[in-house]
Amino acid sequence: MLVLTRKAGEKIVIGDDITITILDVRGDGIRIGIDAPRGIKIQREEVLLAVAEANITAAAADDSGEQQLKTALGIPSVVHVEAGAHQA
Repeated sequence: MLVLTRKAGEKIVIGDDITITILDVRGDGIRIGIDAPRGIKIQREEVLLAVAEANITAAAADDSGEQQLKTALGIPSVVHVEAGAHQA
């Protein structure tokens, strides 16, 4: 990992087409601006981790949680009928 010290207004250039500008330094936080091509994904790590955690939780959920959500939203349940079964 490259560690740099920068002041407000200074820039870091990555490759030929990515520029990071230090916009402001306040207390224990800084504001940065990132100039990059549209095809480059720029995401905050804490958001990626939260989405991944939510996806894992959703994948592990059982059908009862889905049914509770449907009931809370007023969505009717679908009744499954097995092949060859007769309805009364």
